Amino acid sequence: MDRLMQTIALIEMAISCAVIVICLIEKIFQVSMPLSARIILLILLGNLFFWPLGLFMELPIAAYVRGVTGDLSIVSMLLLWSALLPSNKPNPIAFKVSIAIVAVIFYPLALGLSMLDPYTWGYGSIVFLIGVLVFAVICGLANWNKGLWMIALAITAWTFHWHESTNLWDYLLDPFLGIWAIGSIVNSFRLKRRERAQSGYLFRAG
Repeated sequence: MDRLMQTIALIEMAISCAVIVICLIEKIFQVSMPLSARIILLILLGNLFFWPLGLFMELPIAAYVRGVTGDLSIVSMLLLWSALLPSNKPNPIAFKVSIAIVAVIFYPLALGLSMLDPYTWGYGSIVFLIGVLVFAVICGLANWNKGLWMIALAITAWTFHWHESTNLWDYLLDPFLGIWAIGSIVNSFRLKRRERAQSGYLFRAG
């Protein structure tokens, strides 16, 4: 069973690494590849990250990456993978703000800033689980079905102990997700300021 879980974790990490490389390629070269090309490249890169490289490394590249980063949360993983879908739309700013606020409050408390440790809630707190479910319902009511499905799959994965952790927090949140949310918010404000500045310049009298 442990060997199966390790294999699944390596497959997930290999796919995640491949998706990151594909996104970087598109970003650097300012191109948007068709879905078929993305899938082919995903398979090739996924295998490169998953299998050991013979004389160069004893373990797969994905194993070394996982040793540094740990397992990604289900929410992070699904957000990352969905970036390859042609129908992928920008994530709502309200979702990013919610993740950023939770991360900024959660990690200092979980690291011992106070006597309150919210991380323990993830070990089976009914109140915490209800709170997560309410947030998922809010995503659905806001017509953001992607968020609803991500949280639902995260809870399902936690229920079946898909990863090594038995804490619900580890399926919902990780430091990379928090950093992404904060960075996206900052970038959104920066773009809006630039648009306002350009608009003001274009419509300036004279």
